[in-house]
Amino acid sequence: MKPTAPWPCNFPRVCHGTLDFIQVPGFPSAIHVFAFTHSRRNVVQRYPWLISFSFGQRTLHLERTIMNNPIIPVSPSDQSCCPIVELRQYTLHPEKRDILIELFDRQFVESQEAVGMKVIGQFRDLDDPNRFVWLRGFRDMPSRAQALQNFYGGPVWKTHREVANTTMIDSDNVLLLRPAHANTAFPFSASNRLPLGVNQPAKGLLVATIYYFDAPVEKEFTDFFDRLLWPMLVSAGASIIACLVTERSPNNFPALPVREGENVFISFSRFPDAAAYERYLAVLARSPRWSGEISEELRRRLKGHPQTLKLSPTARSQLTA
Repeated sequence: MKPTAPWPCNFPRVCHGTLDFIQVPGFPSAIHVFAFTHSRRNVVQRYPWLISFSFGQRTLHLERTIMNNPIIPVSPSDQSCCPIVELRQYTLHPEKRDILIELFDRQFVESQEAVGMKVIGQFRDLDDPNRFVWLRGFRDMPSRAQALQNFYGGPVWKTHREVANTTMIDSDNVLLLRPAHANTAFPFSASNRLPLGVNQPAKGLLVATIYYFDAPVEKEFTDFFDRLLWPMLVSAGASIIACLVTERSPNNFPALPVREGENVFISFSRFPDAAAYERYLAVLARSPRWSGEISEELRRRLKGHPQTLKLSPTARSQLTA
């Protein structure tokens, strides 16, 4: 493909070494293409996909695909969610997780969405057999209060709450969040969720990395993440689909506690499977820059070590890996 003019570089971008990282709306793709030529290399990213290519002499070169899927244009049904998000981590009694997941997938998905919430995804924590993790979203804080009141005061929860509550030891580990930028909300298609009654094993792995701070997350860190961390994580094999930070609004539904006083930045990444995640970790471990400059910067900025959640989607999770 030979454009009639030099490549238009008027997209939001950050630079990393000799690579230019350009965020381009409208390019979800299921391929990784890496250019290995002497010409300038560019990486175009549209959550949650990555296209890498090079160009020189006004010629665009797509040189190698890593995942054998076609580039797919954005569908009108594609959505992003949500201005307000809860990350909920439940500690369960031993051997009760599958009981809660079966009940949740059957009774608590459509019933919550019917009153104005969005059930983004529900997951098994692969590092803790007694932890259930899920995400839900809201339009804004006032609609959150109303939706929660309608659901927890409504017939579905009243009918099934006794069974649900008997599976749980603790359900108060909740972070109230918002997208770090306007374009870092969760992307997904309305067609992702399987219908009721379909028992199909979920594929892939979603990894949530939680960075903790002593004070509210500032633009300096989000810029640092965009400029240095994002391109390094992507080049190691991650597909970053969302970045969220603490929502500072007071909890307006006190019947459900949230973790007050927390200051977090969370990145969510997709991997095809656990083996792909392990390869990603190995790439980072071999990087002198990661073990040196980047790790030192993180130690300087963070309250402690980041927390990592390795999450396997349930059969009816809207957000899949």
